[in-house]
Amino acid sequence: MPAFNSDRERFAALNAQVLDISIDSILSHIAWQKKEIGMMQLPLCSDFYPHGAVTQAFGILREGPPIAGICERAVFIVDKSGKIAFAKVYPLDQTPDNAELLRVLQKMQ
Repeated sequence: MPAFNSDRERFAALNAQVLDISIDSILSHIAWQKKEIGMMQLPLCSDFYPHGAVTQAFGILREGPPIAGICERAVFIVDKSGKIAFAKVYPLDQTPDNAELLRVLQKMQ
């Protein structure tokens, strides 16, 4: 998340809005920022109730091992018509490559 926050102006220059959606509560988002990653200037959205409705709709809510009920780390780029133009799921210990995402956005211009 800090990398997305740092590059928010680069994304905005390509008419892109970055936001985070997870199954964590709003209070959890606030605590995570205060204690671990610093305050973000990006929207952090809570898919807490009904639990995982958005992440389930995008097919990234884990229903089995190793940890059921959490969402995968994934990036979706939605075009202006509302269609998913890019989707990639990452291992939980890997962060998305902003340069790759910026290249995808540039190609969409």
